[in-house]
Amino acid sequence: MEELFISPEFQMSLLLFVALAGYVIASQINQSAVIGLIFIGIVVGPSVLGWIQYTDFVSSLAHLGAVILLFVIGLEFKLHEIMKIKNGIIALIGVIIPWIGGYGISLLFGYSSSSAIFIGTALTATSIAITANVLQELDQLQTDAAKAIIGAAVIDDILSLLALAICNEAATGTVSAFSIGLMTVKAIAFVIIGAAAGVLVISRFIEYVDETAFAGKYPEFTFIFAMMMAYMYGILAEMVGLSAIVGAFIAGVSFNEIKLKQGHDLKEGAGYLQIIFASIFFVSLGVMVDLKAVTPEIIVFLVALTVIAVLTKLIGCGIPAYLSGMGWKESLIVGFGMAPRGEVAMIVALIGLQEGVIDQGIYVTIIIMSLITTIMTPLIYRNCFFRECKEIASSSP
Repeated sequence: MEELFISPEFQMSLLLFVALAGYVIASQINQSAVIGLIFIGIVVGPSVLGWIQYTDFVSSLAHLGAVILLFVIGLEFKLHEIMKIKNGIIALIGVIIPWIGGYGISLLFGYSSSSAIFIGTALTATSIAITANVLQELDQLQTDAAKAIIGAAVIDDILSLLALAICNEAATGTVSAFSIGLMTVKAIAFVIIGAAAGVLVISRFIEYVDETAFAGKYPEFTFIFAMMMAYMYGILAEMVGLSAIVGAFIAGVSFNEIKLKQGHDLKEGAGYLQIIFASIFFVSLGVMVDLKAVTPEIIVFLVALTVIAVLTKLIGCGIPAYLSGMGWKESLIVGFGMAPRGEVAMIVALIGLQEGVIDQGIYVTIIIMSLITTIMTPLIYRNCFFRECKEIASSSP
């Protein structure tokens, strides 16, 4: 029986079953699918039942889900709506303030400077997948606050990955001004060239493919080809040192205005994939947490770090949003929307643990902090800022 539980086939089937069951249950009781799926991950993971472990196999499926999710989210936006100077300012300050806060609180609790650097870097991240998915559920993706969040989160993700690259090189003793500059240039070039090529070349080629006789005979061919291009963006993003989810998002934004005559709608087709694989992604966040590793000492630092994580995003992102002309409510929506740390913070923690810079206690603290901030945003959105949207959704047939 034990061999059955650890086989990849059983793990995949069980993961898909609990992920889709969680999605169905959350939809039926009008709750955020994100919350339900994460809690199901905690139950079936090492914290409670121990049926699913966060193996490389589970991690691969989860990252596949995140890539598809960000591609679908990207299809909802036009490039000029999110790539604005104000979003860059929100992202930049929203990286600097959390890093200072994380570094400072770590030193205050007696951790070494090298550990504090990793903890500060973990706090810079924003999980665009979490907030974007909740905004999509609430039909709020086209609001000014949502556009600011998505635009800032994309830039934030790039800045956080740059910080991670610097942090990783610092741990191995290979950091240099040249490597930092090279990473920055590659990131900026990828976004600009990728978006331009997507809008001017690839989108038009997809429309050309859609008009061929072969696409007329097999309407699904155009969708398959478009998804192939989306994953190509993910591959190229990884090659230049960025996350594949950034590449997938740029692809989605670039394909936003594609008009198909014969093929299946890109949003509809990718939406079905999102339900399946994004559900796995959210379940995996719960599986990643082992609550048995929590000690009283860790709890004190965990509470302090979580408070700093939320406050620094509220200050670092909310205040610039307010100064850019948004109202207080919209600014708070931006601040809380940038609070989820998600997978990037977890990757930072994993690298720090593998390099021996942080111990298991700090690792667990960062993982649980990421989980708390991930859960908090959907709850605040649905029960405070967008309560009327929730009520409308529940009353609709």
